[in-house]
Amino acid sequence: MTTHNTPLYLISALALAVSQGVHAQQEDQNSQVQANKGLETIVVTGVPRRTTIMASSVSVSSLSLEQVEVSTPRSTAEAFRIIPGIRAESTGGEGNANIAVRGLPVASGGAKFLQLQEDGLPVLQYGDIAFGNADIFMRLDNTVQTIESIRGGSASTAASNAPGGIINFISKNGENESGSVSTTLGLDYDSVRTDFEYGTYLSDSVRFHVGGFVRQGEGPRETGYTSNKGGQIKANLTKDFENGYVRIYYKHLDDKSVGYLPMPMYANGDSIPGFDAQSDTPHSALFTKTVRLNGENQISSGDIRDGMNPNVDSIGFEAVFDLDNDWRIENRFRKSAVSGNFNSFIPAQVGSATSIAESIGGAGATLSNANTGAAFNDDLAMRIHTFDVTLNDFDSIVNDFKLTKSLDDNTSITFGYYASTQNIAMSWLWNAYLMELKGDNAALLNVTAAGGTAFSDNGLYAYGTPFWGSDCCQRDYDTEYDTRAPYVAFSTKLGDVSIDASARYDSGEARGNYAGAVTSTVDMNHDGEISVPEQNVAGIDITNASPVNYDWNYTSYSMGANYQIDPSLATFARISKGGRANADRLLFGKVRADGSVAKEDAVDEVNQYEFGVKKRFDSFSVFATAFYAETEEQNFEATSQTFFDREYEAKGIEIESTYFIDAWDFRGNLTWTDAEIVKDALTPEVEGNTPRRQADLIYSLMARYSYEKGAAGVSFIGTTDAYAQDNNDLKFDGYTQVNGFVSYDLSENLSIALNVNNLFDTVGITEAEEGSIPDNNIIRARTINGRTTSLTLKYLFN
Repeated sequence: MTTHNTPLYLISALALAVSQGVHAQQEDQNSQVQANKGLETIVVTGVPRRTTIMASSVSVSSLSLEQVEVSTPRSTAEAFRIIPGIRAESTGGEGNANIAVRGLPVASGGAKFLQLQEDGLPVLQYGDIAFGNADIFMRLDNTVQTIESIRGGSASTAASNAPGGIINFISKNGENESGSVSTTLGLDYDSVRTDFEYGTYLSDSVRFHVGGFVRQGEGPRETGYTSNKGGQIKANLTKDFENGYVRIYYKHLDDKSVGYLPMPMYANGDSIPGFDAQSDTPHSALFTKTVRLNGENQISSGDIRDGMNPNVDSIGFEAVFDLDNDWRIENRFRKSAVSGNFNSFIPAQVGSATSIAESIGGAGATLSNANTGAAFNDDLAMRIHTFDVTLNDFDSIVNDFKLTKSLDDNTSITFGYYASTQNIAMSWLWNAYLMELKGDNAALLNVTAAGGTAFSDNGLYAYGTPFWGSDCCQRDYDTEYDTRAPYVAFSTKLGDVSIDASARYDSGEARGNYAGAVTSTVDMNHDGEISVPEQNVAGIDITNASPVNYDWNYTSYSMGANYQIDPSLATFARISKGGRANADRLLFGKVRADGSVAKEDAVDEVNQYEFGVKKRFDSFSVFATAFYAETEEQNFEATSQTFFDREYEAKGIEIESTYFIDAWDFRGNLTWTDAEIVKDALTPEVEGNTPRRQADLIYSLMARYSYEKGAAGVSFIGTTDAYAQDNNDLKFDGYTQVNGFVSYDLSENLSIALNVNNLFDTVGITEAEEGSIPDNNIIRARTINGRTTSLTLKYLFN
């Protein structure tokens, strides 16, 4: 593969300035204030009591929207790339990102060991639900005040199923009386988005905030139709009292966005003629509908244009009060109605047109354009599998109750009880098609045997996916997962030493049923004839559904100490043990006939050790953490139909910092990780290998310059090379993605901004289905999008 070395100037700069802080000021005398402010930021996520970064014994960051904007994110997960320790593979579109923290594995997809939250409660209880990754159900918009994150073992007792960390979106609440409306236009791609938000006081003690966005367009890749369409609205109302507050909130999300899955390219990252790996996608205006049997074995249709389509309605409240005798009570509650669709497709095979045709219709079979009937004579074609999934019920109810007693000014103890119910009900309704290898509205292909028999109907050659096995991949399941977790946290300060300890006991139960595939003969198009594909139509084996009936429990603990050596230097250490209950990925292989699950399969455990140093100078601050983690994992990957039963080790160093000088604001982060598969019960030949897609170094560096009428900035986000799969054969080159923006104030409250994502049109591969280079040198992979440029007009008002 072509080598893209990490620039030496970038590594040198990162050694001095790696990121976390606040908005830069123009006056030179404010440099020290700004540098110190980063480590004096008050954090609330994942800590027993509000504290500053400098005084805490956890690795925590707080990012404002202004800081995030420097990296010009095109999706929610792209904003996570500037958080230290986080590896966000944000190449799936608006959602469906793979998110890892500090070397903890991503053996399948999603964010298994990391919890995504909104206002302190999880978006979903499990971050890696198949085709229901948590980031699909959240959107970054101007209603967000800050993004807080904690990494490492302290998260083990702060939330259920989050031993690696927490990323929390904290919403604006009207405390700052202001608002904005902005419109963003894609200049070299089809996108129009309008964001709005406003908050103010209705009286001395009542305030509100409301906002959201609406958008439409094709998106950064050419699909041939409007593939991104929808929006979100969020609102909250707060009543302040003398000793606390009560807040109610509401969220509605209905947004369709295209889901990008691995697509064909050469193994070195070059594009195949006719298919641009950076701007194309197999999606096509000529292929938007699919017919299948639904979860009740009724003929129904799916619309590929739905893409990832979350439908979310959430209501909730939080109440926080300081009581007599130094007690403090907090309660957060949310009820969410969640459903939707995940509809995209993946090339299951890329090969010669002749060999694919003959594998279906026999020797001498040929392919033809399904729309025109013309013979298809190109060398390459694709066998396509639709990931046609209906998300029937992802409803949840979550409540987190805390009671804190301050024993004195420096000591407190917190008692809490967390309860949640998470439904996971979905239907996999997959079909198999043939398609030409083309990026501009590819046509479906029909296969005809040498004797003239048609083996496909309008490109569909199978109802189901027999290429991946007769029992894959029609599935239907309706399950419910209840979690209960009492917890306790203690913190105190003895002179210059702050000590905290916490423990959490999670227990839960899984109930429900699941059913796999069964085939039958069905006249799917009602034409009175049975075509070859209609002879074996895959449906759901409803009459032979299997039960889900098991319990689990695990205990987590975390202990840490922070030593304030002097006002500008502190060091901390922490030891933690956490757990992560497995959910739907245990189905169809790990659940026994009676519905039970082995204890070692039900819960994965993570042991972590951390040591950190925080130092601030006049205009510079740095926060470095050394970490070590031991991880157990049970998992299942849908695309490869593979189960995992492994143990991992990861060690490394995470560094973040800020540097302010005059009107310049520098920030960045780097994480060096050495990870290894130390045990594999199913494929022992990979023991000793590096986990797939785990780079030695990931980094981001941002620079922002503020001038009288605006600001300009540039960000560098990159990774060193990484293996595609656990067999450590095919390796991806490292890359550095450069993003830039410039803004100008047209008037006091009106500004215009130009931003460019992937300025130099860099090729960056994040994942691939193949672990070795095939004979035809073509792999199926996801890459970062090519260069996209947008223009934003924004009006601020009070």
